[in-house]
Amino acid sequence: MKVTIVLTSHDELGDTGRKTGFWLEELAAPYYRFVDAGHEVVLASPAGGRPPLDPASNEPDFRTDDTRRFEADPVATAALANTVRLDSVTAADADAVFYPGGHGPLWDLAEDRDSVRLIEGTLRAGKPVSLVCHAPGVLRHVVDEDGAPLVSGRRVTGFTNSEEAAVGLVDIVPFLVEDELTRLGGDYSQGDDWASYVVQDGLLITGQNPASSAAAADALIARVAA
Repeated sequence: MKVTIVLTSHDELGDTGRKTGFWLEELAAPYYRFVDAGHEVVLASPAGGRPPLDPASNEPDFRTDDTRRFEADPVATAALANTVRLDSVTAADADAVFYPGGHGPLWDLAEDRDSVRLIEGTLRAGKPVSLVCHAPGVLRHVVDEDGAPLVSGRRVTGFTNSEEAAVGLVDIVPFLVEDELTRLGGDYSQGDDWASYVVQDGLLITGQNPASSAAAADALIARVAA
């Protein structure tokens, strides 16, 4: 199996002067689920090259065995330093697509036509797509074959309003993931804040928060193997 992991290239947290990007655990945990299962992984981002890491995700309280392993892994760190440009990636390139979160995707990937094209093409090719935490917000402009919002009538989850409130960014982010998925007609549900919670609806797999990353990757692997 080959998996394309799509990361943000956006590094500004609104007009706060603070940095953002992708959340390290949401990359590292799935990355090793895929690699340890013998699958090939390719990292992509809109700008290519090294995507921005949300510095908060590498603070001591948020480090995990997977994040420490990733940072000490020369193969993984080289791949991260040299992501391919998203506009060069097609649905034919991989068997599945995975989107880590972090706040960055709400600014760039949520509005990126190449991301929309990749998600629509992957699903229409009968291949699964998994998105975690803030990344389900990337689905906001994705449509089904009839032109309706992809998430309309589908079971989905993503970063909750209460989790966003807890990190103090409700008034900073361009939109709230829970509200946007609901507005689009998604059958949104959630687990406990900060606990692993994954929802699967056919080829679409969504995870609520960083703790959901590994389980979302496991679900993606299982769906490809089914």
